[in-house]
Amino acid sequence: MGLLAGYQFVKDLEAAGALALFVPPEGGFEGRYQRRLRSKGYTTLHMSAPGLGDLAAYLTQEHGIRPAHTGKENIRVYFQPPLVTYHLENLPPKAKGLVLWLIDGKRLSKQEFAYLAQLTQTLPKLKVVVEVGGDRSVRWEPLADWVAAA
Repeated sequence: MGLLAGYQFVKDLEAAGALALFVPPEGGFEGRYQRRLRSKGYTTLHMSAPGLGDLAAYLTQEHGIRPAHTGKENIRVYFQPPLVTYHLENLPPKAKGLVLWLIDGKRLSKQEFAYLAQLTQTLPKLKVVVEVGGDRSVRWEPLADWVAAA
């Protein structure tokens, strides 16, 4: 795929809402596609999929976080705003939308993949890209189709 492939990636992401992405193990190629997204007016939020916990709570609901307890102070819970909802509400005025880019997504469950695909239907300004595996060259397919085939 040449440099122009990034534009087809943007079109496919806009059509599907969520994509399963296969990248070469040495990495580095995905930056081209992130630049294409930014040039088309999208803001990208790059995160690691493992350790997110409950996706629904972390992405769309206010959720509590407890720091490590050393045994000498009271247990505290700090509340954070929902990650995706907060970023969608604070997009720049001319932004087309938000792209949640999850690396190492192969560790997510089938149910979590289905939730991410469904989330883009309920929040139209949100697009999701999940790196789900490796390949010799960069390729992608709609996340809903990939989940159905898995």
